[in-house]
Amino acid sequence: MALDAIDLELPGARVRFTGRAGGVSAGPYASLNLGRWTDDDPAAVDENRRRAADRAPIAFARQVHGTRVVALDAAPSGSEIPDADGVVTRAHGVAAMVLTADCVPVALASADAVAMVHAGWKGLSGGVLEAGVAALRAAGPVHAAIGPAAGACCYEVGPEVAERFPGWALDGRLLDLKGVAARRLRAAGVAHVHDVGRCTMCEPDVFFSHRVSGGVTGRQGGIAWRS
Repeated sequence: MALDAIDLELPGARVRFTGRAGGVSAGPYASLNLGRWTDDDPAAVDENRRRAADRAPIAFARQVHGTRVVALDAAPSGSEIPDADGVVTRAHGVAAMVLTADCVPVALASADAVAMVHAGWKGLSGGVLEAGVAALRAAGPVHAAIGPAAGACCYEVGPEVAERFPGWALDGRLLDLKGVAARRLRAAGVAHVHDVGRCTMCEPDVFFSHRVSGGVTGRQGGIAWRS
């Protein structure tokens, strides 16, 4: 099965948002699961990652729904894997990657670096996107691409979450995560924001969705390389 991905260009960067197809995993992780912290076969995940990143070394972190952004110019290993929700790299030939299954993956590119940021409602509320933009902004204009994520059509939240984003929850319950992300990126000074316009919950056969699956599922990737 061919790799199923959304490929696009930002100034100075290649960006890829993967889907489910094109890997070797089975069961609820079929087939291009990139998530190491799932119950999938680790060897299958490693092969999937090689395919997704065109066999480039991957700069990644252990995501914790926080706001920390780290700079990595090589693939981490073992105890060296940092806890963070954004990864910046200035190295050519290294792929920055975050994983999602309804949260918002955001690619950022500037003149001398690329970044991938994982933004769920906690990260958005806390300022993870602003931290990602700040890590790149010194090099000039920053451009962004928002990947597949749960859309305002489907992402239902309780009042304790909706109240953190005034005006962004339809009927007080359907939260527009991607709309919030775009607004915050522009407010942080991003020159251009592109949204691929795909909802992971609407297309569970195409993308992994934590909510639709009931929590047992794989993870797709947001990947960026310097071009």
